[in-house]
Amino acid sequence: MRYIGKIMRGLLILIAGGATVGALLAAFAYLYFAPNLPDVATLRDVQYQVPLKIYSADDKLIAEYGEKRRDPLRFDQIPPTLVHAFLAAEDANFYEHPGVSIRGLARAALELIKTGQKRQGGSTITMQLARNFFLSDKKTYTRKIRELFLALKIEKALTKDQILELYLNKIYLGNRAYGVGAAAHVYYGKNVHDLTVAQMAMIAGLPKAPSAYNPIANPQRALERRAYVLTRMRDLGFIDATQFAQAMQAPVTASLHGANVEVPAPYVAEMVRQDMYQRYGDRAYTDGFKVYTTINAGDQIDAVAALRGDLMAYTERHGYRGPEAKVKLAAAELDQWRAGVAKSPTAGGSGPGVDITAWDQVLDSHPPVGGLQSGLVASVDAKTARIYLSGGTVVTLGLSEVAWAAPYINVNRTGQDPQKVSDVLKPGDVVRVWQKHGRWSLAQVPKVSGALVALDPHNGGILALVGGFDYYASKFNRVTQALRQPGSSFKPFVYSAALHEGYTPATLVNDAPVVVKDSALEGVWRPENYERNFNGPTRLRLGLVHSLNLVSIRVLQSIGIDYALKYASRFGFDPARLPHNLTLALGSASVSPLEMATGYAVFANGGYRVKPYYISRIVGEDGSTLFQAQPATVCEPDCQTSTDRATPGMQPKSGATSTTLPATTTTGRAIKVVSSVPYVPAVRAISAGNAYQMTSMMKDVIRMGTGRAALRLHRTDLAGKTGTTNEQVDAWFSGFNSDIVTTAWVGFDDNQPLGHAETGARAALPMWMAFMGTALKGAPEASMPQPPGIVTVKIDPKTGLLAAPGEADAIFETFRAGHLPKADTPAAVSGTEATPQGSRGLTQQLY
Repeated sequence: MRYIGKIMRGLLILIAGGATVGALLAAFAYLYFAPNLPDVATLRDVQYQVPLKIYSADDKLIAEYGEKRRDPLRFDQIPPTLVHAFLAAEDANFYEHPGVSIRGLARAALELIKTGQKRQGGSTITMQLARNFFLSDKKTYTRKIRELFLALKIEKALTKDQILELYLNKIYLGNRAYGVGAAAHVYYGKNVHDLTVAQMAMIAGLPKAPSAYNPIANPQRALERRAYVLTRMRDLGFIDATQFAQAMQAPVTASLHGANVEVPAPYVAEMVRQDMYQRYGDRAYTDGFKVYTTINAGDQIDAVAALRGDLMAYTERHGYRGPEAKVKLAAAELDQWRAGVAKSPTAGGSGPGVDITAWDQVLDSHPPVGGLQSGLVASVDAKTARIYLSGGTVVTLGLSEVAWAAPYINVNRTGQDPQKVSDVLKPGDVVRVWQKHGRWSLAQVPKVSGALVALDPHNGGILALVGGFDYYASKFNRVTQALRQPGSSFKPFVYSAALHEGYTPATLVNDAPVVVKDSALEGVWRPENYERNFNGPTRLRLGLVHSLNLVSIRVLQSIGIDYALKYASRFGFDPARLPHNLTLALGSASVSPLEMATGYAVFANGGYRVKPYYISRIVGEDGSTLFQAQPATVCEPDCQTSTDRATPGMQPKSGATSTTLPATTTTGRAIKVVSSVPYVPAVRAISAGNAYQMTSMMKDVIRMGTGRAALRLHRTDLAGKTGTTNEQVDAWFSGFNSDIVTTAWVGFDDNQPLGHAETGARAALPMWMAFMGTALKGAPEASMPQPPGIVTVKIDPKTGLLAAPGEADAIFETFRAGHLPKADTPAAVSGTEATPQGSRGLTQQLY
């Protein structure tokens, strides 16, 4: 017994000595490391690297930029089951230990002694948090000691829930996902509250090794890890037996999800990205900014569809250029294919015995472009062709789906129309297909380009913008960067200048040959009308309606080039960039589609200059507003009673310094608005009467002129003008009602001709109509009311003079009060401010 007592005393002394030595070592380590430990108080105000997010005006995601996917959540926003899953996987005793688990460290030390390898770190969640925020991932004893002391400091500074919130938002979970909010979106395309127990367990299993247990890259190992987490959750009482059984049986449903983009507006997103980088530098991608644009989600979707449909229609009119590539298919492979299809003719099967891996590899080198998928022609006969698409899908095309594909010869010629499907397609052809009117059809990527932009004319807010067929195929933004000749769509600005100088819509101008000698035009210039005809004395209104070049040139000669250039600046054009010769009347300037839409907005809003903008509001990560647009706004007489649609920045009560708007308006085109923003009144550019008369004339362009195809929209509030340049290089249509102004452009980037008869009416107007038809569907008609100072009288359509009473062919025309044409007899006048009989009026007859 005495011997045993000595042994026990010796052990106690040894233990006490060891404890003392350990305490001394710990104290020494603390004194050594403590001065260099970071201040954990910074965790109270931690700033995550949160990506830049860009939204439409109606709060739909347009784009996300940043190296790290992160969606920070407050602790009370994280489902308890998800929290329990992480505790079960990483630190079951989290709420009991002081930040360091002695049991875990002992287990790690024993593993090190047994194997000589650092397989287990013994890290608690707090220690992992310390490492993620302050330390590297390098496995060294020094780092581990620092990690221990930091964990103890963190536990003193923060509550357990605060520590968990930081951890669950910071932890890396693979595929650029940081935190559980981002992981839910990346792997399942869901919010955390929509995850199943099995999905939560799958995410909770990732911190141990995000690449090894990734459910996308390694589904089998991910299942094993999920099973471990679920078992721990059951054993700890976090889930019951039924939940455990159901979750264990659940299949792997993870797949890679990008940002949940809801609005296809990549050209707008790039404009915003550049703007944000100029403002904030690299912080733009990490500081969690949210940018709300003026884009209307519905309008943007309609605009993309309108542009792509229009360019596809142009492409089909000009014939089939052939397959993108040809692949030699082995005879045995084709035999196996045909046998498989014969047994299982429905779409979705590739036939037994056929290795489609090589086929998928071929198609992978031809990624989708603008909604057009690549496909491999696997079998063809006279009536049908079977096209293999990536992933095993098979679609069948008949003659009607390839009937457009006459061979392309040049921009003005195609070959014979196909009589059989086999006239167009051959086995091994790599082609494009798309769903047209609900059916798969043969397609090809357009070589022609286009642009469409729509503005709110009351404040310049960009409602929709499409800079090309596919941003990812060409990032050149043709709305803002392409400088093209507008052709006759520029004429309204010249005609508006003429009205300001005293012309009236009834003024007669001689539509007759013009010969101009001008050194700037390299000698003698003999312009012609598009139809190469001459109409003699023509009213100004008809000159615009039928887009008569010779009338426009004579008008410009009369008012003077210098005056016209200065006047054009009222619409936002830079006179220095406009031609200083008579070709200005025919639209020989170089302007962008956005500049054209901005100019037409002056007519649409009753004569005010607005500046286009696309960023409505910038919000910081904490929800504070860092920037709020204050656009110059047309607001007459009171927006609260107006039927005009509202966009961010449009404010009521002209002249008010600040005001508050309701969350939405009640019109047919209502979208979200921002409240409590100072109202900045727009500056008048032209008179209300001038804008009204020009709008009236451009309504006639649609009613009976070059834009009459738009009558199919069955609206009387639309006005606009076509534009076509020499040799049909550019095709335009700009048009509007009082709520929205839209410009559409079609052309080749290298300025080659579009082809015979590809005028603005044929190439660009259908795009405009497709967009405006859907954008205005269900919206009430919106036209500018006749302003004071404008009167309507009956005139003789041949002379432009006041009509005699009872004249059978008399027509109504609008005039400024005081500028009525003369007449020998009194005329019937409608309006309250008609010029009395005998007062001075203007009658110009130019020959």
